[in-house]
Amino acid sequence: MMSLSHVQRVRKLYKMILRLHRGLPAEIQALGTEYVRDEFRRHKNCDETTAIVFLNEWTQYAIMLTQQLGLRGPHTAKPLGKQLKEEDFNKFNDEQMCQLYELMNAATGKTDKDTGTKDT
Repeated sequence: MMSLSHVQRVRKLYKMILRLHRGLPAEIQALGTEYVRDEFRRHKNCDETTAIVFLNEWTQYAIMLTQQLGLRGPHTAKPLGKQLKEEDFNKFNDEQMCQLYELMNAATGKTDKDTGTKDT
């Protein structure tokens, strides 16, 4: 059996995640899909060490989403999402924390005006 190249594995994971997103509720499907596209685009030319971490994390995401969606979609599956622990936050760099904040605002529909922070 022939093993897949790195590019083929990345494409396969990317397509699998996009297919899984079809099972998400409509209000978060577009947001999640856009986020995945952006992340894969931004990591297209990353170094090997970053690529390994990136693929492992997105693979874990795909596994978790598969488990949460179940076989019959979001109406019969476990609740979507996962609580982040404090140690998870400590692993993020400043750029990732900003991304997480922007993602939270997009998901909740809040703006910087609503949260009382200044846009820098």
